[in-house]
Amino acid sequence: MKEAFRKYIPFTPVDLPDRQWPGKTIAKAPIWCSVDLRDGNQALVNPMNLQEKLKMFHTLVDVGFKEIEVGFPSASETEYEILRTLIEENHIPDDVTIQVLVQARPHLIRKTFEAIRGAKNVIVHFYNSTSTLQRKVVFKKDMAGIIDIAVEGARLIRELTREMDGSGTNIRFEYSPESFSGTEGENAVAICQQVLEALGATRENKVILNLPSTVQMSTPNGFADQVEYFCRNLPWRDRAIVSVHPHNDRGTGVADAELAMMAGADRVEGTLFGNGERTGNVDIVTLALNMYTQGVDPKLDFSNINAVREVYEACTKMPVHQRHPYAGELVFTAFSGSHQDAISKGKAYMKESGTPYWEVPYLPIDPADIGRQYEPVIRINSQSGKGGAAYVMQAEFGYNLPKEMHPEFGRIVKAACDQAGRELKPREIFDLFEKEYLDIRTPYLLKRHKINQESGTNGEAAVCFEGVVSCEGKDMEITGHGNGPIDAFFNAIQQIGVEGYQFISYHEHAISKGSDSKAIAYIHLKNPAGEDVFGVGVASNINIASIRGVLCAINRSVSK
Repeated sequence: MKEAFRKYIPFTPVDLPDRQWPGKTIAKAPIWCSVDLRDGNQALVNPMNLQEKLKMFHTLVDVGFKEIEVGFPSASETEYEILRTLIEENHIPDDVTIQVLVQARPHLIRKTFEAIRGAKNVIVHFYNSTSTLQRKVVFKKDMAGIIDIAVEGARLIRELTREMDGSGTNIRFEYSPESFSGTEGENAVAICQQVLEALGATRENKVILNLPSTVQMSTPNGFADQVEYFCRNLPWRDRAIVSVHPHNDRGTGVADAELAMMAGADRVEGTLFGNGERTGNVDIVTLALNMYTQGVDPKLDFSNINAVREVYEACTKMPVHQRHPYAGELVFTAFSGSHQDAISKGKAYMKESGTPYWEVPYLPIDPADIGRQYEPVIRINSQSGKGGAAYVMQAEFGYNLPKEMHPEFGRIVKAACDQAGRELKPREIFDLFEKEYLDIRTPYLLKRHKINQESGTNGEAAVCFEGVVSCEGKDMEITGHGNGPIDAFFNAIQQIGVEGYQFISYHEHAISKGSDSKAIAYIHLKNPAGEDVFGVGVASNINIASIRGVLCAINRSVSK
């Protein structure tokens, strides 16, 4: 590659020094047209059969598409029959316009008009290639010859439309100068101007002029300049709906579409998840949800993105990538410790502040808005931080570990991830918690207990703890007094030589509801060596849960 790059001809940018699009913003949704059933389908290794096409069509309708390109009926008998099935079996709602594609060739145009009979609303979309390269290599015609092909096609389409007057079919027109991205700006304007005239475009009956980046040839700003130049120089601009059809050869299809809208495009053709020839078409899911995150109604409903993804995968036989924007399995998942901490704090902030806005770091959209609320946002591997495991314990199991305990439990989980060499599932994290805290019963085990509380002479509570503690199989009776159950238990266990522990903090909460509810207590002590140690206790009585937590911390300290 050291020298081979010299054989490529750089894109020639449009001379547009006063471009206006950089100062624009996207404030409303474009007219959407899905080309999944035509452009997307023709790119599949195994094209969709009739039932798959019907399933995809109804999904597109449910999402909210009002314009759907359903096929190329003059290309094959299969395409023709699929269109007839949609029409004859009444699959097309009255508010949905089907679109059919045809080359600007007379016999194909006539075949297409046969195929659309009986449909209520139809866009007849015709095209011919206009690029410098195709004129030179494929057609061996000058621009005048290319314009003649388009104009002759437009005149025939207009004539056949007149012949269908009174049939109940409402026909609209769309023309694409295919390979617009490789066509000189003045030539693109010239051919579209003559097509508008040949079709009799009016302000009341506008013609769609579709500008395909059939092959991406420039950075997105270069495509935006082409679109703005076209919109500014086209006579009868008010008689046209300017549409774009970006492909993704350079990986910037979404950016091309967004900047094209800023440059004056009214309409976007694309597919779900970007399916299409070579690297695909522009991804309408990403485009629409990008708008949504900016407070703009995209006029498409992706509130159940998983269902849409399932239909797409079933019909195309292609998976949606795990990192695909918004729809991928992992796009709302944080493994990084700093990301986990920020997400957790963001969700806590929203709950505490009552803000009406979505303000969670690293999550540009609320997963619940697109039906992803039941999936884990934070998942744990060796890269996860101290707060990630605590978040999983809270979100999945209702255990709200105190912040001081996060580093210790985080280290335990990280060590297990390193040993396993993979991500840990929530149940595995809980099992670690259970093993490390709840199942610790040696060397000290509380076998019997009794707690009495009385009022002292100064009005303060006086608590007496009596019980039996087993140590290495030997039962020992203990008694202690204090200002609370924990204090009394601390004093009692000193009778069996458990000394030097300092009580630091205590947290509790319920972990179940109803008559069989349980409480959990988290105990933070310093052991005789001055080291932090934590214990956890669970019981139906919060006092017993606290005592078990103290004993757990002592057992863990002794066992280290």
